[in-house]
Amino acid sequence: MRSSGLGGRMPAIVACGSREDTFDDFKEAHRISKSRDYIAILVDSEDPVADPEKPWQHLKSRDGWEAPQGADDDQALLMTTSMETWVAADRKALREHYGPELREKALPAQKDMESRSRQEILKGLTDATRQCKAPYAKGKQSFEILGKLNPQELESRLPSFARCRRILTAKMT
Repeated sequence: MRSSGLGGRMPAIVACGSREDTFDDFKEAHRISKSRDYIAILVDSEDPVADPEKPWQHLKSRDGWEAPQGADDDQALLMTTSMETWVAADRKALREHYGPELREKALPAQKDMESRSRQEILKGLTDATRQCKAPYAKGKQSFEILGKLNPQELESRLPSFARCRRILTAKMT
């Protein structure tokens, strides 16, 4: 988080399990929060997002989720279309993590990555790392790579990441 330029207060990140569990935990945290608290939900969008500045609109359309009373769009942060989009966007981090066995040509093109399906992105990562000692997999390894990503690289390629960073910078400084 500090590498993203956040200073002052640092966000507490709470892994909540399933997508529905995450939403339920967000609603409860939002309900009991104090007015000075910033409570946000960070989830995969699962599908491309029509308007990154209106995440609750996307979540309502896709998942039937209503923003809790008093919640605003700055409290819904989306990884569009999935965390794997963030991972696939930073080729330098992937090269450093996987080494020469990484098959970059198997990765999806970096242009308009957030318009691609999560299945396409995951398939590209899986194919690109198939011959690596530890091929890409969700879980411990994916979070290890996530910690190595360059925020400036992601911000330059992913509008939804740039939005997350902009909001967190404003809320945490």
